[in-house]
Amino acid sequence: MSTADGGARPSAAIAHRLPNITYVQADGAAQSVAVRAGMSLMEAALRYDVPGIEAKCRGNCACVTCHVHIDAAWQSIVGAPGAMEVSMLDFAEDVDARSRLACQVRVNEACEGMVVDVPQAQRILGF
Repeated sequence: MSTADGGARPSAAIAHRLPNITYVQADGAAQSVAVRAGMSLMEAALRYDVPGIEAKCRGNCACVTCHVHIDAAWQSIVGAPGAMEVSMLDFAEDVDARSRLACQVRVNEACEGMVVDVPQAQRILGF
């Protein structure tokens, strides 16, 4: 394909690359997946069968079974957690400054290369 000025136009596959996100388990096992912008980290984890992301409430911010750790370097890209998410994180295990609920983090094009650490255990709240 070419443009009106005769230059080459990138194919749709190249023009619309999906950000690659790597989920890392507590034992170091890593799984990289291509994620459509707009999906949550939880939706992508479920779609690609990432271990450790149970998502019992299916993304309603009503449980903590999609708790992950995201390095501080990515926080400005994915944004700060909202009040509901912060409140729910009080019930998660192994919470620290990197803690997020994967259902509340939306992937965007700037997330290319992001690493998401999955804690060894998820606390289940009445589900």
